[in-house]
Amino acid sequence: MTPGSGRISLTLRIWRQENPGAPGAFQRYRLEAVSTDLSLLEALDQLNEGLISAGERPVTFEHDCREGICGSCGFLVNGQAHGPQAATSVCQLYLRQFGDGATLSLEPWRARAFPPIQDLAVERSSLDRLLAAGGYCSVNTGQAPDANALLVGQEQAASAFQTATCIGCGACVASCRNASASLFVAAKLAHLAQLPQGQPERRRRARAMQEQMAAEGFGSCSSNLECEAVCPKQISADWISWMRREGR
Repeated sequence: MTPGSGRISLTLRIWRQENPGAPGAFQRYRLEAVSTDLSLLEALDQLNEGLISAGERPVTFEHDCREGICGSCGFLVNGQAHGPQAATSVCQLYLRQFGDGATLSLEPWRARAFPPIQDLAVERSSLDRLLAAGGYCSVNTGQAPDANALLVGQEQAASAFQTATCIGCGACVASCRNASASLFVAAKLAHLAQLPQGQPERRRRARAMQEQMAAEGFGSCSSNLECEAVCPKQISADWISWMRREGR
């Protein structure tokens, strides 16, 4: 069979780890004649149904909306964050992308700031703490203003929206050899700083988030651009250079 032929068989080589203190190892599972219309997460659901029926522990992985919006899901597929398809989160990665008989290695994000929980799930609350450090506007704007009270140019609004599409999945961190969160922080800073409401606190916000990034144990950016390559929302790494200037 070939991709798109309807059904394929796959070998899933999955990282299994009972708890953060336990040693982990890859285990192999075989899926026979599964529909190519299934997403990879749906294939894992099918695998887990079989494991539960056999009295075995199912594979732990994170998920929520499964629409590429929430950022809950994410792991490495054959060494690539979210898998081989560009601009796609792993919940939107379908089996039609793989050939019959393929072996897929699934493992969790690997980063100091993302300690393991179980199997493919890692603790990503460090990203929440980055946002708490400054990823917001604290200016009291009172009641909702009229739609045209603050004029924003079309290009400015489009650019702010593009950076605001970051879903906080952590793929940029997992793909960076330094485990840097620079693209995540840059996106969160840029979508606020490009709008009028974000101007009063923009310098304080930039300094606070970059200081928190270092405190959480994220590495520094060395401009390898892997973060941009794996970002499911295709946020440009150019914003990292902008962020560095912003925090001065």
